[in-house]
Amino acid sequence: MEEIRIHGRGGQGSVTAAELLAEAAFEDGLEAQAFPAFGVERRGAPVRAFARISDTKIRLRSQVYEPTYVIVQDATLLGTVDVEEGIKSDGKMIVNTSRDQSQLDIDTEAEIITLDATKLALDILGKPIMNTALLGAFSGATGEVSVEAMKKRVKKRFPGELGEKNAKVMEKANKIVGG
Repeated sequence: MEEIRIHGRGGQGSVTAAELLAEAAFEDGLEAQAFPAFGVERRGAPVRAFARISDTKIRLRSQVYEPTYVIVQDATLLGTVDVEEGIKSDGKMIVNTSRDQSQLDIDTEAEIITLDATKLALDILGKPIMNTALLGAFSGATGEVSVEAMKKRVKKRFPGELGEKNAKVMEKANKIVGG
């Protein structure tokens, strides 16, 4: 079972990202869960969302304490929130930033992958909504969920032009990170 923790700020789509990730895992024939953890529920406040993916039934119902993967939607959380807490040493952390990983103040043995997901979203969506770009990057970096399943779920969630543009963001981020 792989566990994923998503860090963001209220209004950035962290909960939606976790839900789309779980739905895409179902599309790929896997078992999955997605759930949020809220503190103060207001726009801009730090939030966390979680997902689990497994090829067997998931019986665990607790919060994620030792994720294999961490997605950081907002680099301003670095140094404020302990985003590296509990991440497995062989895990991966995907950070939305234009900076190189060597410029980040992150203390982990896990692999750090950076992507300017906000710029990618602005270029394609015209809005700084980067959660789908980070999901595409997650697919490319980990191979845990196919980008095709991700695109199918985002098109179902957001029909029409919005879904098509989000699928394009996912595809581009997947290619940037996955090669």
